[in-house]
Amino acid sequence: MPEPRRIRILICDDHRIVGDAMALMVGMDDGLKLVADPFSTAETAIASIAVLQPDVVLMDVDLPGMNGIEATRAIVRERPSTKVVVMSGSSDPDAMLVAALGAGAVGFLPKTEASSKILGAVRAAASGESLLDSLTLMRVLRQVSDAKAGRGAINQKTSRLTGREVQILQSVAQGESNADIANDLSISVHTVQTHVRNIFIKLDVHSKLQAVALAVRAGAITVVK
Repeated sequence: MPEPRRIRILICDDHRIVGDAMALMVGMDDGLKLVADPFSTAETAIASIAVLQPDVVLMDVDLPGMNGIEATRAIVRERPSTKVVVMSGSSDPDAMLVAALGAGAVGFLPKTEASSKILGAVRAAASGESLLDSLTLMRVLRQVSDAKAGRGAINQKTSRLTGREVQILQSVAQGESNADIANDLSISVHTVQTHVRNIFIKLDVHSKLQAVALAVRAGAITVVK
């Protein structure tokens, strides 16, 4: 019986101690595989993406040269199947999260998080789930909702969504997982995943967070104040 495929991880952090610590953490988990030694610059990490083909990138924000937000945008553009988790020691995590969301990251984690939470986030990212708890998600989406600008092009995209797709996005905005949504709607998880993929195509986004943020800005779904 073949062994289960391990999740392929790439780390980019310019602090060697931090990068090595995360590499050690990944190496101790049998379900994860580090595809290379940690990279210290965004440029070198991006240049290796096509060859290494990681499932998840742990990306530091504060990097020399190209920063982590710009790098996230480049990775998502060049290899949409790779999920990027942005990590930072920022004193204003919500602002950083909004920027990461706009770049296509699937989530944001403070560097101070416990190793168990970081490893859990890697697995969630690989499976396409949002990494944010419902309270954080709501708080960030309120900021997005308060900045409803340039609705014209956004409305054109959201007008393509079916009623069921809008319903699923509303559930995602409330912090529900694919399994939660499947249970609520009495459909299979596979069907939910298919709807999510169709939403990504119609909205031209690469993560649930991007999709929800765009729908909120367009007024297609609502955020509890």
